[in-house]
Amino acid sequence: MPTFVHYIPIATTVLTIFFAPIVFRRWRERKPAPHLFWWSMGIAAYGLGTFTEGFTTLFGWNEFVFRSWYISGALLGGAPLAQGTVYLMYSRRTANLMAAAVGVAIVAGATVVLMSPIDYALVESHRLTGAVMEWRQARLFSPFINSYAAIFLIGGAVVSAWRYSKDPDARHRFIGNCFIAVGALLPGIGGMATRFGYTEVLYVMEFIGIVLIWIGYRYNVLPGARGAPRAASEEPVAA
Repeated sequence: MPTFVHYIPIATTVLTIFFAPIVFRRWRERKPAPHLFWWSMGIAAYGLGTFTEGFTTLFGWNEFVFRSWYISGALLGGAPLAQGTVYLMYSRRTANLMAAAVGVAIVAGATVVLMSPIDYALVESHRLTGAVMEWRQARLFSPFINSYAAIFLIGGAVVSAWRYSKDPDARHRFIGNCFIAVGALLPGIGGMATRFGYTEVLYVMEFIGIVLIWIGYRYNVLPGARGAPRAASEEPVAA
């Protein structure tokens, strides 16, 4: 039977419903700004993953919802957010090539997930786990994609925080990137826990993670320190 923890993804989904449009509107105001577009899509994908979790809690296991959960969470959970940071760190050409490469991996992984038979003996009525897929290779794509996400999303936030820490006028961006780095790390920890059968850890980490990322985003867009020099979290550098 579902417990309180199983309902947490519903709250997480509600947060993303409000958060994603805020970032999307900022992208429309500052076009081309591809990093903002990717971040808004990443938050939307994050919300889609938690929506499938909440749906399963309320209505029970469903094969289409399960496959959607794995694709939106394990394959798309952090990659679009990381790609937004890539567009800030590298030239447009390099970022486009990297987007194409990770996109191929996501499409390949999603194809295998959609085609894999389901072991219904392992299905739990109100709980999601990738262990129900009979093709074990379906779970081999997520470590690669999530490593890409961790390197650029978490790593980019850490690098930006370090750079801003040297500038007293940009302290708000140092704080913001610290929040983002921790918030991006937590769902990854939750994802690893699901491989050992602790899906509930993922639900908690996803909620805390999106809260911290939103707080970090708010710090980064504060109007103060307009004269501060731009760093990795604002301006792409040539690669």
